[in-house]
Amino acid sequence: MDKNSIRIYQLAKDFKISSAALVKILQDLKFTPKSHMSVATPDMVTAVKKKFAQKKQEAKNEMAHQEQAKQSAGPSAKIGAITVTNSGSDVAGLMRKIVKKQRKKERRRRKDRRSVDKTAVAKSFKATMANLTGAKTRRRYKRSGTGDPGDDIGAENLLEVNEFMSVAELAKVMDRKPAELIAKLFELGMMATINQRLDMDTIEMLAAELGFEATQVAEVGEDALEEEHDESLTARAPVVTVMGHVDHGKTSLLDYIRKTNVVAGEAGAITQHIGAYQVAHDGGLITFLDTPGHEAFTAMRARGAHLTDIVILVVAADDGVRPQTIEAIDHARAANVPIIVAINKIDKPNANPDAIRTQLTEHNLVAEDWGGKAIMVEVSAKSGESIDKLLEMLLIQAEMMDLTADPTIRGQGTVVDAKLEKGRGPVVTGLIRKGTCSIGDSIVAGTYSGHVRTMTDDRDQSLEAVGPSTPVQITGLHGVPQAGDSLMVVKNDQEAREITVRRSQIKREQDARRSHGRMTLDRVFDRIKEGQIKEVRLILKGDVDGSVEVLSDTLGRIATEEVKANIIHRGVGSITESDVLLAAASDAIVIGFQVAPDSRAREAASREHVDIKLYDVIYEAENDVKKALEGLLTPEVTEKFVGAAEVRNLFKVPKIGTIAGSAVREGRVSRKDRINVVRDGKIIYKGQLSSLKRFKDDVREVKEGFECGIGVENFNDIKVGDIVEAFEVVETARTL
Repeated sequence: MDKNSIRIYQLAKDFKISSAALVKILQDLKFTPKSHMSVATPDMVTAVKKKFAQKKQEAKNEMAHQEQAKQSAGPSAKIGAITVTNSGSDVAGLMRKIVKKQRKKERRRRKDRRSVDKTAVAKSFKATMANLTGAKTRRRYKRSGTGDPGDDIGAENLLEVNEFMSVAELAKVMDRKPAELIAKLFELGMMATINQRLDMDTIEMLAAELGFEATQVAEVGEDALEEEHDESLTARAPVVTVMGHVDHGKTSLLDYIRKTNVVAGEAGAITQHIGAYQVAHDGGLITFLDTPGHEAFTAMRARGAHLTDIVILVVAADDGVRPQTIEAIDHARAANVPIIVAINKIDKPNANPDAIRTQLTEHNLVAEDWGGKAIMVEVSAKSGESIDKLLEMLLIQAEMMDLTADPTIRGQGTVVDAKLEKGRGPVVTGLIRKGTCSIGDSIVAGTYSGHVRTMTDDRDQSLEAVGPSTPVQITGLHGVPQAGDSLMVVKNDQEAREITVRRSQIKREQDARRSHGRMTLDRVFDRIKEGQIKEVRLILKGDVDGSVEVLSDTLGRIATEEVKANIIHRGVGSITESDVLLAAASDAIVIGFQVAPDSRAREAASREHVDIKLYDVIYEAENDVKKALEGLLTPEVTEKFVGAAEVRNLFKVPKIGTIAGSAVREGRVSRKDRINVVRDGKIIYKGQLSSLKRFKDDVREVKEGFECGIGVENFNDIKVGDIVEAFEVVETARTL
């Protein structure tokens, strides 16, 4: 890049607007910048300047028009609530406010669209599955009104329920007596007691029978969360996780940033390490999660916690892309978060940053300098070279993501780490994502509740209140929660106790039934049939790279129009705990080729109920995956002509209908065959036989040359001379 060239984010600073706003303006001007890091061409600069000049002139004209209307003079006039003067900064301020207003409107539209889409998708899915399975439509009744079958369920009959509710709890929600629910369950073939807990399928079925529609609340206690208000949204700090191969400088990079960029601007070492901390740079804040690599990152994802906004991938310039580097890329992509590459150790004599860029292109990370979209910064964690640039790129990426939160509501966050300390009790490291948490608040973390007794930051300084994207150490809980558990401020102690009691009950039920929940190769067909997956995710490990490459290519080609095999990670070596955690978080299956899981991986697989399949022959793995996917394919159905009978007489049989006395002219007629009734060369009815008799005896089959009595199911308008053609339905399994 020419040293006189300027990038879009730098041009945005000159015009005093955000990078996102300038990219939007350039797109409106028919330019196609890839990102805020793209070079601003002279045509772009000229066009933007012209645009600003035009807006400035329009503002001046409007000001002059208003001054003339008011017959008053002055150096400036107010347009709406914005003062427009001759300065470019005021025009930029006007544009910033316009962009901010548009963002709020777009966010509100996205929120409305999400709620509508979810409802539509749920209804469509239920209707489709009912048709596919041939299930009967459930009768639904209204509690008020006519009560006729088929009436729509009113809004008052929509229930929000939790899985594993007891019969008594469900009866209370429905405002019915528990005995009524027990009786209905008995009618449905299920013996239940008042304290028995019901799974979600049973709750939905029981609710439908009693005229309700049940929808599952995502998590117990979610109804206690406050909704964010669009008008109160403010920018929040991005949450960043650093990952990469061992000895590539992750810890050194974090230490340098932490020591030189303390929030309060103080230099020196941090007095206490709590696993998360904030740094300040150029007026902006960045929150770092100091987790031990991608294993912990994915372990939290496996428990439903999605904390990270951006991942920094550290790659040593003197070493290159290594196995853990590839794993980190796969873990970050599985979490769907942007990656910023820090090419570290550029001060080493044998450093080769361009070689690193080349290797990363093999994993679809192409540097912006090379025409891609990946931000790559060459740094030295030892000398601090270009660390400021890395932090600047983080802030720019965060600005493009438009990260916001409402600090006015009750605090909501996630447990990063937790431990039991002598003299302090349970100590929780939390990250507040929304709202504010203050001393004395009633809080819930996982299955434990308590009061916020003390709060400290990463420098062991006491805090009175904590806002969005802020890491904090909290004491006052009655137990030690798990990393990844939700952390929330509630109204009072009573609400906190109710939530923890219900969560504890549900956790016991889930632990008892969890062994049936994870994906296994044997359950692929059932999960696909239920509409839950459109791809089978695989993690491949092998003894040598060549075998892994061949296995990856072989399995990657297995696909149908409905579903495909998606390889989310592959590597060389034994199956590790990291592989199992990634599979648990991504609902994937681990396939090992001539390798075995280590002891920690076996323990994790048993704990997380992850399916590990081991093979010595590639074709065996291919066949098993094929069989799993072929189970999805609808078989090809054809009708094979097997015989025909001519109707020669009719008999009326009370309570049965018309029986056709027939003679089989060709082939044979079987009781299980599908039939066509043909009259004058036209098919007038398609269906099945209700009966087939020889004299007074029921028979399975009548062959050519014999007479029989034929009863056609749901059709009595048969006449003498009609031809009954018999067809055998042949289903042929489809293969890939």
